[in-house]
Amino acid sequence: MTVLIALAALALLMVAAYRGYSVILFAPIAALGAVLLTDPAAVAPAFTGVFMDKMVGFIKLYFPVFLLGAVFGKLIELSGFSRSIVAAAIGLLGTRQAMLVIVLVCALLTYGGVSLFVVVFAVYPFAAEMFRQSDIPKRLIPATIALGAFSFTMDALPGTPQIQNIIPSSFFNTTAWAAPWLGLIGTLFVFCAGMLYLQRQRNKARRTGEGYGSNLRNEPQTADDIVLPNPWLALAPLILVGVMNLLFTHWIPQWYGASHSLQLPGMGAPVQSDVAKLTAIWAVQAALLVGILMVLVCAFGTLRQHLAEGSKSAVSGALLAAMNTASEYGFGAVIASLPGFLVLADALRGIPNPLVNEAITVTLLAGITGSASGGMSIALAAMGDSFIAAANAAHIPLEVLHRVAAMASGGMDTLPHNGAVITLLAVTGLTHREAYKDIFAITLIKTLAVFVVIATFYATGIV
Repeated sequence: MTVLIALAALALLMVAAYRGYSVILFAPIAALGAVLLTDPAAVAPAFTGVFMDKMVGFIKLYFPVFLLGAVFGKLIELSGFSRSIVAAAIGLLGTRQAMLVIVLVCALLTYGGVSLFVVVFAVYPFAAEMFRQSDIPKRLIPATIALGAFSFTMDALPGTPQIQNIIPSSFFNTTAWAAPWLGLIGTLFVFCAGMLYLQRQRNKARRTGEGYGSNLRNEPQTADDIVLPNPWLALAPLILVGVMNLLFTHWIPQWYGASHSLQLPGMGAPVQSDVAKLTAIWAVQAALLVGILMVLVCAFGTLRQHLAEGSKSAVSGALLAAMNTASEYGFGAVIASLPGFLVLADALRGIPNPLVNEAITVTLLAGITGSASGGMSIALAAMGDSFIAAANAAHIPLEVLHRVAAMASGGMDTLPHNGAVITLLAVTGLTHREAYKDIFAITLIKTLAVFVVIATFYATGIV
C-alpha cells in the first residue's frame, strides 16, 4: 500500500504537469497528500522540514544561476547576436541542418561545463530564430535542445564535467573518464538515434504542411531592422562562458582553499563555506557575469533602448523556471523519505545481474524523484556497496559500474515533472501537450542506450 501511495503522488504530479497546471502549486499538494495517507501527523513537519527546506535550499544555491543565465540569454537575443549566428550557420550548412547545429552547440556548451539550465536560456534565442527561418515546427525545439544538453554530454561522453558524471566517482573511486569506450558507444547511439528521430519528425511535419507556427509565446524580440554583428563576435560570448567556466573551476579552489570562513565586522559569528561543494556553482556564476559584460560592451548601443524591458522579462522567466524546479526538488525529497519509496528501493535489490540491477534501480529512482542526480545519489548511497560486491564477484570493473550508473541517471529522469523539462518548456513558451511527446522519445532513446552499453560490455568485454 505504501508503494502505491508514493506512485500515486508521482502520477498526480505528472498528470498535473502534462495538463498545464502549475507545478509550484501541485508539487506540494502531491507530496503532502502522500504524507497524509502515510502518516497524517507528519504533514506539517514534512512540509516545513523537508519540502520547504529542500525547496529553499535549491533556490539558495541555484537561483543566481537561473537569473544570470536568463539575463545572458536575453542579451544574446536583443543584441542580434543570436540572429547573426543563425544567419551564418544557415549560410554555411543550409536550412536542412538547423537541428544538427542546435544539438552540436548545446553539446559543446554542456561538455564545456556550462549548466544545462544555462544552456536552455542561452541557446533558445537562436534556436527559435533558426527554426523560424528554416520553417521547422517550434514544438521540436525542446526535444532538439534536450538531445544536445540533457543526454550524451550529461552522462555518457567520457570526461564530461556535469554532476551526473561526477557523483559515481565518489562511490566507486573512479574518475570522470571511466569506461571511455563504453561511454563513446553510448554517445554515438544516443546522438545517431536522436537525430534520426528528430529528422523523421521534421520530414513528417513537412509532408503535412506544418511550419514553424503562429501566435506563439516567448518569441525572441530581435528588431527586424537591426544591423547584424559579425558572427564570430556574436559567437564569442558563448565560447567565453564555457572557457571562463573551466578557468574559474580551476582558480576558485586556489583562491579560497577547501573551505572559507567569512568574518565581517557586523557579523556575530563567521560564515563557513564548503568551497569544494560550491566551486562549480561559483564558477558558472562568474563565467556568466563575464559573458554578460562582454555582450554589454560589444552591443550597448543596440541594447540601450530595450535593456529595461528585456531585464524585466529575463527576471520573470528566471523566477518561474527556478520556482518550478525548486518545487519539484522539494517533491522528490518528500517522496524519497516515505516508507513506500524505501520498500521499492529494497525490492530492486532482488534483480540478479549487477549491471542490469544498477541500471534499473538508478533510472527508476531518478524517474520517481524527477532528478537524475537525486535519484542516483539515493540509489548509490543505499546500494553502492552491494553493487560493488556483486561486480567484484562477477569480475566487472568498477569503471563499468560508474558509466552505467551515470547513463542510467539520465534515462527516465526526464518525465513530465522533471525540473529541467519544466524549465525548458517554460523558457520556450510551449506546453507539455505541445512538445513533451518528442522529449519523451529522447528519454526512451537515452534509457535504451544504457542497455546497449551493458550488452556491448558483455558481448565484447570492452571498457
